[in-house]
Amino acid sequence: MAVLQPNNIPESGSARPPGEQPWHAISVDAAMESRGGKPSGLTAKEARERLAEYGPNRLPPPKSRSAIVRFLAQFNNVLLYVLVGAAVVTALLGHWIDTGVIVGVVIINAIVGFIQEGKAEKALEAIHDMLSPQARVRRGDRSLTVPAETLVPGDIVLLQSGDRVPADLRLLETKSLQIQESALTGESEAVEKATEPVARETELGDRTPMAYAGTLVTYGKGIGVAVETANRTEIGRISSMLTEVQTLPTPLLRQIAVFSRWLTLAILVIAAATFVFGLLVYSYSLNDMFMAAVGLAVAAIPEGLPPVMTITLAIGVTRMARRNAIIRRLPAVETLGSVTVICSDKTGTLTRNELMVQTIVTARQLYTVTGSGYEPVGEFRIDDEPVTASQYPDLAAAAQATILCNDAELTELEGSWHLHGNPTDGALLTVGMKAKLDVAFERRSQPRTDLIPFESVHKFMATLHHDHEGHGYIYVKGAPERILEMCALQRSNGEDVPLDIDYWLERIEALASKAQRVIAIAWRSTEPSHLQLRFNDIETGLTLIAMFGLIDPPRSDAIEAVSKCQNAGIQVKMITGDHATTARAVAAHFGLGKDHRVLTGKELDALSEDEFVAVANDADIFARTTPEHKLRLVRALQTTGHVVAMTGDGVNDAPALKRADIGIAMGRKGTEAAKEAAEMVLTDDNFASIMHAVEEGRTVFDNLKKSILVLLPTSIGEALTILAAVLLAQALPITPVQILWINMITAVTLGMALAFEPTEAGVMERPPRSPDAPILSAFLTWRIVFVSMLLLVGTFGLFKLELAFGASLDAARTVAVNTLVAGEIVYLFNCRRITEKSWTRDGLFGSRPVLIAVALVIGFQLLFTYLPVMQVLFHTTPIDFEAWARIILFALCLFILVELEKAATRRYRSRLT
Repeated sequence: MAVLQPNNIPESGSARPPGEQPWHAISVDAAMESRGGKPSGLTAKEARERLAEYGPNRLPPPKSRSAIVRFLAQFNNVLLYVLVGAAVVTALLGHWIDTGVIVGVVIINAIVGFIQEGKAEKALEAIHDMLSPQARVRRGDRSLTVPAETLVPGDIVLLQSGDRVPADLRLLETKSLQIQESALTGESEAVEKATEPVARETELGDRTPMAYAGTLVTYGKGIGVAVETANRTEIGRISSMLTEVQTLPTPLLRQIAVFSRWLTLAILVIAAATFVFGLLVYSYSLNDMFMAAVGLAVAAIPEGLPPVMTITLAIGVTRMARRNAIIRRLPAVETLGSVTVICSDKTGTLTRNELMVQTIVTARQLYTVTGSGYEPVGEFRIDDEPVTASQYPDLAAAAQATILCNDAELTELEGSWHLHGNPTDGALLTVGMKAKLDVAFERRSQPRTDLIPFESVHKFMATLHHDHEGHGYIYVKGAPERILEMCALQRSNGEDVPLDIDYWLERIEALASKAQRVIAIAWRSTEPSHLQLRFNDIETGLTLIAMFGLIDPPRSDAIEAVSKCQNAGIQVKMITGDHATTARAVAAHFGLGKDHRVLTGKELDALSEDEFVAVANDADIFARTTPEHKLRLVRALQTTGHVVAMTGDGVNDAPALKRADIGIAMGRKGTEAAKEAAEMVLTDDNFASIMHAVEEGRTVFDNLKKSILVLLPTSIGEALTILAAVLLAQALPITPVQILWINMITAVTLGMALAFEPTEAGVMERPPRSPDAPILSAFLTWRIVFVSMLLLVGTFGLFKLELAFGASLDAARTVAVNTLVAGEIVYLFNCRRITEKSWTRDGLFGSRPVLIAVALVIGFQLLFTYLPVMQVLFHTTPIDFEAWARIILFALCLFILVELEKAATRRYRSRLT
């Protein structure tokens, strides 16, 4: 009896890395001996002992932040620190209304951020859920169903179609066993399994003697010995990688952080200098200068910027959702606008993930087949000329054979065709339907009497049929080399002629060179009394009807989308787990790859780190990649300054999705692990939706820029007004609470209005903005300073004018506040067109949200000025018609001056070009 070797058992709780023991490269006997397995299975006592030694077969739960911690994290913002400090100072001075308003602003910002953050990270939980809850094992010479978490190394596990593999298994026996491993490898086709060992360096997708945890058995049966469990499995390794992958902040968050630090430093320095200046030069009281410094700080801080950013991003989320892109993390909206590289999976994103017959070869003709996926709509063509099956007897015979020698069903539901059965059978059945044959009628006319199901050992499927007149027919479908061995004749124009084997071998090679998978179909007639199908009935004497070239076709809209992305200065790279030949053929449809160069995972492993970074930037096609390769490629691109979007649908993609600047998961066919690791989920699994999302992302940034352009002059104008008052030894034209009123009311109305601005023309014709570029260019900084000075002159000037006319201090401050707001209202119209003129009909009246926002602000200002409770809270008084007239005149002057500045800017730029 085999026993566990002490040096093969990891210490309790240890997580030996998968791959330390190359289970795929050792024999069945060696694997059984290493893991102490035996054909009759472990005894109950052995199972208990090993469970205590290895621990449960489950992945460790992910660490998650509590709701309280996530809420408190919203206060981790340098600008909010200044506001909190201002609240403390006002409280110490006994200005409780000011304190209440400032604290209210801080709490509202925190609540908005907490709500918008959404769900906590669930990627590890999703991977955890992929492990099978039950496992069928052999213990004590009996077959039992046990909880999968009680599985231990050395257990004998039984597999059948429909099972999810519960642990990493070294296969001992297989019978036509096929396993869908796309979640781990990205390959869409199920993999045929065997028991013979393979080379140690064999890539994951080619390790035929292994069945990995979390993959799905689609056909056949198998028996394996559990060699790795829990986080020592391949899927556990990916889970561990996820915990180690650092999520990078988005370009916008990085820029806002830099902007906030500089703005905070400037505010504190100016406020402190103002405080000291007032005390030393004018001998103001400590209380008065504290309030002046607080007022300046509160004025300069754009409190409305966080909610306006949040709302602008949220509107972008809504727009993207209409275009089949669901955003899971709000800042990712803007990140899309700065993407410089898109690393795309092949299967299901660039292609349809639906096998389709593209070529049919008969003894006399080569037909191309049009259409897409399993939808039975398309044509047969010879040299681009449409033909029908009724015109060509060999094509008609081939179409009929695809229906009869087939176990699949295609059904239409709400305009979409769904496959029930094997993808290869589905593709062949579609051919029969494109030939206008009635599937039900053909199967009733020649009902099936017997069959030999497909098995990987003999590589074919055979069916026996009898028509209603008693005639018997045998159809055989399978690998072309195997079918050719069974044929003596070929069908040619409705007649049987001797087989031309060289002709068919040339056709097989031609189809394979186009990355088409080849299936052959043959037939022969038999006696009416022949009711049981045996292998010796089909070993020889068959007539070859046709061969079929199958592909996973590229999406037509994805081809156009890739071209648009390239025109927008975005590199597109294809990273797939599929074979190099297939990758090269698919990439050719999209114009990817310099000189059709394809790098495989094995070639990447042989490169130094510097060479790896170089090829990551230069090459466009990567095949037979592992999760580590995808993660390294993303990191390599990021080290050279790229903003990387990564698409994926499998568990193998999750680490790279999490590391990428924006991870994009497939909504229809993607695993939950991929969706939870990603920032964006495509509901239609289509690359074209990524292009639309990039377009919306660029629009979001444009609108954010416009909103900042509106908000900052108000804050700076307020601060300059207070600074001017201190320097000139004048009373403050506006108080801290009045400043907060202006900032919050105008921010949630005027600032938000620009979030609804439509996409500008040519947005996808300009290159991506640099991730290192500041939010505000030199030109925009000039515009902000220019408008801030205009607001300073108007606000301070009208404040002094009102005092000169004999108005009270409260009345003059009421005029000053309304002057600032009026200036911001007209400036909003200026900002709808940053450099183009705004006095057009569309510029003034083309945005309904802008008009609504202006109406709301005017309404709020009337309440601010005339409502008694507001007068108490903000120390305002009613003002007369003449004061309003002066305010409106100033606003019109500001609008005209900004438009003149735009005209001068356009003239200057035209001279430069």
